[in-house]
Amino acid sequence: MKPDNIIDIHGLRTQFGRTVVHDNLELQVRRGEILSIVGGSGTGKTVLMRQMLGLEIPKRGEINVFNENIHAPKAGHLNYLRKRSGMLFQHGALYSALSVFENVAQPLREFGKFSEELITDIVYLKLQMVDIAFEHARKMPSDLSGGMIKRIALARALALDPQLLFLDEPTAGLDPDRSDSFVQLILSLHRQLGLTVVMVTHDLDSLFALSSRIAVLAEKRVIVIGTPQEVVAFHHPFINSFFLGGRGVRAMEVMAPPGH
Repeated sequence: MKPDNIIDIHGLRTQFGRTVVHDNLELQVRRGEILSIVGGSGTGKTVLMRQMLGLEIPKRGEINVFNENIHAPKAGHLNYLRKRSGMLFQHGALYSALSVFENVAQPLREFGKFSEELITDIVYLKLQMVDIAFEHARKMPSDLSGGMIKRIALARALALDPQLLFLDEPTAGLDPDRSDSFVQLILSLHRQLGLTVVMVTHDLDSLFALSSRIAVLAEKRVIVIGTPQEVVAFHHPFINSFFLGGRGVRAMEVMAPPGH
């Protein structure tokens, strides 16, 4: 594993019964980048992300994260990985029975040994980082807008100061203004915190605004990985339909350099 790679995947095979989703898949995620994973339905984008988190085990192959094979038998290693990584689920996945405060505090209580006073300080700091006012801390998820749920879920993902952040469809369900605002928040946190980000998204505007590189899943593997410009120039039916349709062309026309 190269020193500048946070994640290194070799010879990955994912299989459910007789259905092969990935076969001999290779992928590297570089330190400090925002890598986006795209692909058609059934190409196993979210499954691949879950395997990187150690939540699912591939049929064959090796996934190294922070220079460790996360699927090798090693007591406590997955907990160590999860302390260094955060996950933003597609719909936030806040615990409905817990307040905003308790949702953000949950990973601190599960993985850390912090005093209640320190937990309070960390929770309010993380809420401030995602532009959530302190008066919302005692609210329940049912009282929140979709945009607030996303931000609070992001605060929870950042609670343990991770080096690696996973985003599953981060702008899904948001209107254009809230989506643009959330993209800018992710960019700002990426720069400020030096995060490495792995993102799955169908949203072309977010894809072009955020991605350092894009990995395209097709034919059970990564068929191309590179900058947005390099990927769009690669000739393949999926890329032609996904990137070069009307929405893709419009998104590319307004694309600004992400600055990372």
